[in-house]
Amino acid sequence: MSSKEGWRECKIRDLFASSIPGDWGDEGSPDNGVPVLRSTNFRNDGSIDFSDLAFRKIDAPRLEKRRVKKGTILVEKSGGSPVQPAGRVVFCDCDFSGTASNFIEVIEVEDGHSAKYVSYLLYYLYQIGLILKYQQQTTGIINFKLGQYIEEAISLPVDKPEQTKIAEVLSTVDRAIEQTEALIAKQQRIKTGLMQDLLTRGIDEHGNLRSEETHAFKASPLGRIPVEWDIKPLAKLADIDRGKFTHRPRNDPRFYGGTFPFIQTGDVTSRVGRRIYLFSQTLNERGMKVSKEFPVDTIAVTIAANIADTALLAFPMYFPDSVVGAVVRTPNNVRFVELMIRKWKPLLEQLAPQSAQKNINLDTLRPLPIPTAQPAEQDRIGDLYEQAETGQEQSERLLGKLRSTKQALMQDLLTGKKRVTPLLAASEV
Repeated sequence: MSSKEGWRECKIRDLFASSIPGDWGDEGSPDNGVPVLRSTNFRNDGSIDFSDLAFRKIDAPRLEKRRVKKGTILVEKSGGSPVQPAGRVVFCDCDFSGTASNFIEVIEVEDGHSAKYVSYLLYYLYQIGLILKYQQQTTGIINFKLGQYIEEAISLPVDKPEQTKIAEVLSTVDRAIEQTEALIAKQQRIKTGLMQDLLTRGIDEHGNLRSEETHAFKASPLGRIPVEWDIKPLAKLADIDRGKFTHRPRNDPRFYGGTFPFIQTGDVTSRVGRRIYLFSQTLNERGMKVSKEFPVDTIAVTIAANIADTALLAFPMYFPDSVVGAVVRTPNNVRFVELMIRKWKPLLEQLAPQSAQKNINLDTLRPLPIPTAQPAEQDRIGDLYEQAETGQEQSERLLGKLRSTKQALMQDLLTGKKRVTPLLAASEV
């Protein structure tokens, strides 16, 4: 028996009323088949993505035994990888008219248990790696030995109301996560649209987006632009120089491991359009002397592999020769110039030689034609984009906190470290 009052020990299989593989059936269509969930419909947060469903023809008796409905738990039995083990768990929280593929186990929970609680418990056991010893690789695909896994002993509340309350607490956090993810997606769409509008139409002194109906435009080599704008080469707006640190052995202690931030292509690519605060490597004093320092607010531009990804330096940093620094000259706005460089990413990718190691050079970047607004308008455009960027970053920080909260709550509530019994008692008053 469990040492926690009100909890008991049992095997995972004791929680199941039924457990049966899904069915792939025969080739079908939305007209003559039923929807079938696959591993590609598994989200890593334990929910199901109901888009891109397969449709298969399955005999009615076989379908009835395997039907996925509200409260069904699905366990992935095949298709894992070294970075994503097989055995992922998702929960069906809505009505569904189909089943799952034969590589997925369709599980119904005993009436004496909360199905949602059991799904969280299995999800948590996956997260902490209990499934790792049940991975089996016979070919290129990793399978999950579910039959052995369900013999594992687990501990859980005896009373279903306590299970239900735990599931409710975790579901509340999940809803907040889902809402925040949706907000971030919306903010990204708005930011993308804003960028397109601001960099082609501009914004007048009254804060209004220009249009051909309300403002004067003119022809240019790049198409129609506001009459107030000019086309200038990037080299007229910023000093463009390549990083410096070639032919040095990677992680050579003679050069690396000091206190001087030394960014790599990946540091820029992971922060496209944002400021770089974190960096992959550091240089010591000897390494610093054979490299080149770029000041705060330099635009870092990748010129190899990922072409023309851009980010701004949060403080002075050093670059290798695979990253170019654009130091914007006053009175031009750093964000405006960064946005214009990023806008040209598709063109710059096309200009890169089609070889195993695609790259561009300074001779490609310096003459890059930039539609250039007057400094005051550059500032307005830069400020508007910064506001949108700040809002999205705030939402992303909130999302990170919510995910950490969920992980901590699962650790506390699904192990009995903290109890929800005070909540149950309060609800009875």
